[in-house]
Amino acid sequence: MRYMHVITHLIFFTLTVNVFAIDSKLLNVPEGFVLEVFAQELDQPRQMVEGDNGTIFVGERSGQIVALFDSDRNGQVDSKRVIADKLNYSTGVSIFKGDLYFSEISKIWKILDIEGWLQKNNSGLPEKILVTDDLPDDKWHGWKWLRHDMKGDLYTNVGAPCNVCLSENPQYASILKLSGETWEYVAKGVRNSVGFDFHPVTQKLFFTDNGRDWLGDDSPSCELNRVDEEGLFYGFPFQHAVNIKDPEFGDIQSGYDYVKPILELGAHVAPTGIAFYDNHHFPKEFQNNLFITLHGSWNRSEKVGYKVVRVTLDQVGEVVTSEDFITGWLQGQNVLGRPSAPLVTSDGNLLISDDKANVIYRISYIQ
Repeated sequence: MRYMHVITHLIFFTLTVNVFAIDSKLLNVPEGFVLEVFAQELDQPRQMVEGDNGTIFVGERSGQIVALFDSDRNGQVDSKRVIADKLNYSTGVSIFKGDLYFSEISKIWKILDIEGWLQKNNSGLPEKILVTDDLPDDKWHGWKWLRHDMKGDLYTNVGAPCNVCLSENPQYASILKLSGETWEYVAKGVRNSVGFDFHPVTQKLFFTDNGRDWLGDDSPSCELNRVDEEGLFYGFPFQHAVNIKDPEFGDIQSGYDYVKPILELGAHVAPTGIAFYDNHHFPKEFQNNLFITLHGSWNRSEKVGYKVVRVTLDQVGEVVTSEDFITGWLQGQNVLGRPSAPLVTSDGNLLISDDKANVIYRISYIQ
């Protein structure tokens, strides 16, 4: 697939002392696609979700949930509002029947009929209702991803509170779902999943997992997994990737059969968000493809990741191909930005948040 440079904006953002600029024409997308800046001047944007009226809600890791409005539908945000603040690592957002759910490390909240509230109120913050506060409060791998299934059960992740360890609390290293008021285990032995989505046809859950650190530059790989049956065990901390035995815990008889990943994404690439393409604006071959944001390595001698990949699957959910879809955030060993989460919008475009450049990109198709 041929790539083209896309000329858009210079994006500026301010850190504590220095001012950086990203020239987004350095980002490469396949021919026929256009990358533009959708929103800027955000504060560590992570997961995004769209309301029925087209409002984009974003979890900012810095402690806010914001609503973004593209009132004239020109592909660029013209206003934003803070709808919740003073939160603790507020990364996850999901909407079900008009109610907005959002996460802290140990809590999940909701706002009833969020878009209705926004239409009636020009200022202030809406009332937030506590959904649950019985999740662990560890910051290490504590940031959450949220997703509702078609029935309204709410899924979230609880990462391991360490690089690699065993814990007496079975909530750690898992994906859970809140069914009514009861937590149920969707997947166990999951070190740190910060992204999952349901296949548009089969409704099976696919999730990524971040591999452990300090086993070298090229081991173990981060993973893409599929949930064929709820409650199965995916290896952590005993086994990593397809067949990497942990040097500390690998000889322990865990009593579990391990579910192997369906795709190895590469060591230290740090997947932090996934989304299935379930629209028709992109070419037909993109239907039901999976987009994965690779946030990028922090402890490797040469950096890897910092891109968005596209995964195609067959009818039973096995991987057919995996290829780069957006690259350019890594220029040599210089990091321009860190893609953090994808969102397929109702008009068929793709949004990508970037929590280093503090922007959201919009990718559309023009041919």
